[in-house]
Amino acid sequence: MPPQSEQKLENALVAHLLTQGYEKVAVIDEASLLANLKTQLEDFNGVTLTDTEFGKVMNHLTRSNAVFEKAKILRDRMALEREDGETVYLDFLNENQLERNLFQVTQQVTMEGSYKNRYDVTLLVNGLPLVQIELKRRGLELKEAFNQTNRYQKHSYWAGSGLFNFIQIFVISNGVNTKYYANNRQQSFKQTFFWAQEDNKTIRELEAFTETFLDRSHLAKMLSQYIVLNETDKILMVLRPYQFYATEAIIDRVQNPPETDKNGYIWHTTGSGKTLTSFKASQILTGHTDVHKVVFCVDRKDLDYQTIKEFNSFSKGSVDSTDNTSKLVEQFTDDTKLIVTTLQKLNTAISKPQHLAKMEPFRGKKIIFIFDECHRSQFGDTHHRIVEFFNNHQMFGFTGTPIFAENASVSKKSRAHHQNTAQLSRVAEDEVPYKVVPKTTAGGVKRTTKDLFHKKLHSYVITDAIKDENVLKFSVEYVGRYKQKAESPNNVDIEVEGIDTKELMDSPARLEKITDYILDRHKAKTKHPQFTAMFCVSSVDVLIQYYQLFAQKKAEGKHNLKVATIFSYAANEDDKDADGILDEGGEIIGGDTGNKHTREHLDSFITDYNGMFGTNYSTRDTKSFYGYYQDIAKKVKSRKVDILLVVNMFLTGFDSKTLNTLYVDKNLRYHGLIQAYSRTNRILNEVKSQGNIVVFRNLKKRTDEALKLFSNVDAKEEIFIPPYDQFVDLFNEAANDLREICAKPDDVKDLADEEAELLFVKAFRELMRLMNILETYAEFDQDELGIDAQDYADFKSAYLDLYDKVKSDTEKEKVSILDDVDFELELIHKDVINVQYILQLLAQLYDAEEAEQKAIKKRILEALAGDPELRTKKELIEQFIESNLPDIKDAAQIPESFEEYWEQQRRKAFDELVKEEELNEDKLAKVIERYVYTGKEPLSNPDIVDIIERKLKLSERKPTRERVLTKVIDYVKTFIQGVAA
Repeated sequence: MPPQSEQKLENALVAHLLTQGYEKVAVIDEASLLANLKTQLEDFNGVTLTDTEFGKVMNHLTRSNAVFEKAKILRDRMALEREDGETVYLDFLNENQLERNLFQVTQQVTMEGSYKNRYDVTLLVNGLPLVQIELKRRGLELKEAFNQTNRYQKHSYWAGSGLFNFIQIFVISNGVNTKYYANNRQQSFKQTFFWAQEDNKTIRELEAFTETFLDRSHLAKMLSQYIVLNETDKILMVLRPYQFYATEAIIDRVQNPPETDKNGYIWHTTGSGKTLTSFKASQILTGHTDVHKVVFCVDRKDLDYQTIKEFNSFSKGSVDSTDNTSKLVEQFTDDTKLIVTTLQKLNTAISKPQHLAKMEPFRGKKIIFIFDECHRSQFGDTHHRIVEFFNNHQMFGFTGTPIFAENASVSKKSRAHHQNTAQLSRVAEDEVPYKVVPKTTAGGVKRTTKDLFHKKLHSYVITDAIKDENVLKFSVEYVGRYKQKAESPNNVDIEVEGIDTKELMDSPARLEKITDYILDRHKAKTKHPQFTAMFCVSSVDVLIQYYQLFAQKKAEGKHNLKVATIFSYAANEDDKDADGILDEGGEIIGGDTGNKHTREHLDSFITDYNGMFGTNYSTRDTKSFYGYYQDIAKKVKSRKVDILLVVNMFLTGFDSKTLNTLYVDKNLRYHGLIQAYSRTNRILNEVKSQGNIVVFRNLKKRTDEALKLFSNVDAKEEIFIPPYDQFVDLFNEAANDLREICAKPDDVKDLADEEAELLFVKAFRELMRLMNILETYAEFDQDELGIDAQDYADFKSAYLDLYDKVKSDTEKEKVSILDDVDFELELIHKDVINVQYILQLLAQLYDAEEAEQKAIKKRILEALAGDPELRTKKELIEQFIESNLPDIKDAAQIPESFEEYWEQQRRKAFDELVKEEELNEDKLAKVIERYVYTGKEPLSNPDIVDIIERKLKLSERKPTRERVLTKVIDYVKTFIQGVAA
């Protein structure tokens, strides 16, 4: 039987929706969309609108064409002054009585903007298009539907009255796989999600997805309550299924007796978006009349700029990041419903005499406490003070790694006892009776997460997240298994295995070998400079030695990496057992406290940091040191620090998508190990294919123990990527598949048709994905692969030629089956190959004998053809080689001559752009400067609108803005990006 066609899939979907209570409506174009909107708004609001009044409604709905602003309009009421002078209030979405919303379905709406587009299935809510469904026939890649919605966003959603910019949620499906995502043009395919059952079993088939997610009551709830408007980035976000279920579970616990006095915790694995979940739960609970305050608590070390930015983006001004406890007390006494604070300030507010008089009236008020990362924050005295002070509270904790009996920090004497009951503690769902639990239970066993928070309300463990592609797998490389040799312990072979003694582990010879190992492999591991790394070590003394080794080797010219460090210099700064169970070594401190010796070293290292980045931090006081802490977090995330050396700091709670490698010279275990490893596995792009863990300790057994505790004993294949040999086999199989399509690179240009070209694109793209992973292995050897380096480079050039062809054809509005295929150019781009690299080759070309010049010139042209960024510069560089290079008298003059030539060409292109499009020169320069500085592309409105000086007809506005925007981006890519060293 032939596969189900796209049209049949579409018709079956519409038929299914009709059985679920949707009304079929014949909306096919702008005119019928507006006529239907008027009728639906009248029915929804119980009014009849004159044409004049409906015109006012349309002016209100179209006052902004930005998706974010339309989302705000959708959720606000409109005060409409009627022709008779009466004022009525119109709703566009009912967020409280979900059943009142009116649901319709239509298909094949045609809109004409830059091009004419026809959309598959549109769901209208109260007459507005809020959900758009794009389908591909079975067997096609789901990403093609994603790329199609991106094209529609660019080409036509804004057209006419711009009502399609009211879309809140996209759904894409090929029948077998179905995903949803928010209307956010900044996101990638990595931010699309499968829906799931409460037990995290994904719902992929379109029919099952329609039955659950597109159920009218559920969809109304998603649209009204589970879309988040991010004020900082001006984007929409939608919750993933596990976030939805966790939030619903907390709300149910607060709302429904007899559980309204009981606590609960959410076990969502590290990297799964707990901040968004906890915010949404906090936000919804603030709307409950019986809840006096919702207090979101973090430890001070976690209240970094990212947490502040995220919460303030969701609820503007909600986070007070100062040390002033009086501000917190004021928030308890005023009408602030959502308070975001630190545990330290909350503890001060309820324990210091100067605040108690103001806090006393709130002892009996209904207070909801939500704790971020409760595995760290809730096992000290502060918990007891909160419980004893507030007698009408509920507590909800979020953790990626709960404390079970196995990983509770206990004395060795009691460890054997509680391990016998560990499994029972982990799986039992019965609630413990509520009481103020002492610091340890009988026999010295410390408390578990369940002791404090009673019941697990929802779980989403690491295997769930990897399966859903919400976090990455790990590649763990064990280097340096040690055994005692007959001679001195300092004479150690880094590849042997056995013992683990401090004398051996801290020996200078070993530390230097590890430093050299890292320097030798760091660029491959991090695809430098695309990603960054963290290096965790066993103690501050060892960290100091490592830092000095990196500095010494940098002074010797052996590397040019930016290495930074931070550690506490308090008396308890070291993890004495080196077991990783202490998540942080002391508070973030400053001033004249702690260990003087280590403080002097840290000040010296901070001085180095200040020299690298032009800052002025020190340990002289808490404010300066905390500023250093925050600035390091920013620098790692922005890839300005290459390697961050730590003992305990940053191993938990720190979230950086650009960090992909962790070097480990520290004995980690249980939640400390999982938390540390998980610094590397945030989803970013196609290039970041896994988190790299390089371990210089015998941690294999401990890694397996941690996985058993936090997922299951058989989870290793799901969590770790396969060994190197398996990827070599996969690559060679893919190479054979490619050779069947094109035996050699020259054959690509002779492919029979677009179907054959599509097969080649997919085959070579798979080869690139595998190469991207293989290059990170220490064992990587090109000679083991079924395609040699030259053929691979030639195939890559042919692949890019096809991309250029498709891009050109798309601009000419030619319909192509390659239009929506993702070429994943990020897998090709190498930042290390830039114009400076080409200049080195030009110098070689200049100095070479005539017989060698042809080969060097070929290398230059291959480098230009094989990198997406350099391809934009290819013609200009070739022109320089032909016209300018022969006139240069000395190879040393090449950089200066090229810079002068490049500036001339850049200025010429700038002037031509200004003249051709009649742009304001100064404003254009500012738009380009902002683009280069922030890395964010300009917006067609307002950035491009503001620089166009000529008056445009209505029909010209959108096409002109899009054309100018494309030219500005191309200008920056050609003349600015990749030019600097």
